[in-house]
Amino acid sequence: MMYRAISMSVAAVVWAQPSLAQAPDTRPAVAVAQTFSDALIDSMRAGASITFSERSARLAPVIDRSFDLPLTTRLAVGPAWSTFSAADQTALAAAIRRMTIAEYSRNFSKWNGEAITVDNKANVRAVDALVRTTLSRKGKEPVVISYRMRQSGGRWRIVDVLFNGSVSQLATRRSDYAAIVKRGGAKALIAHLEAAADKAAR
Repeated sequence: MMYRAISMSVAAVVWAQPSLAQAPDTRPAVAVAQTFSDALIDSMRAGASITFSERSARLAPVIDRSFDLPLTTRLAVGPAWSTFSAADQTALAAAIRRMTIAEYSRNFSKWNGEAITVDNKANVRAVDALVRTTLSRKGKEPVVISYRMRQSGGRWRIVDVLFNGSVSQLATRRSDYAAIVKRGGAKALIAHLEAAADKAAR
């Protein structure tokens, strides 16, 4: 599997200070992380017995349930989102969903004894919860993958993924996407996302 380095550089995705209000029940958030982690291990165990398309079809509904993709799309695009047409917003959301499914299908396609351990307690800050998981790999250092979650429609859903405890996927995407939008607008970003999904599917 491949893990690219990601930099924490966007202040907009930094967490707020802990709230003094009563902490929400985060057990359902832990359950979301557990279900998603189990799906990733199942995908790896299936290995070459299923095609990329079949793997994507298996992971797609789990990703849809686990992630708040509409919100992460808006956060990743940033202020430019409000300037895009409704058609471009719809196309961007669809492209990010396709890319997300494709990248998980590529990265979790082989199994060599890997296991994912999910912490049974979440770290609560303001309205968000952080659920830490650890991916263990034979002969390699473990990878800490933490899920930043927020309640939407009464359900906890993932809004960011942090690698090794601090490296934000959302922050990196926002920085990258801003540069693409500046060069070519929404259409350029849609093309970039579609190309990334195509690359993952090869």
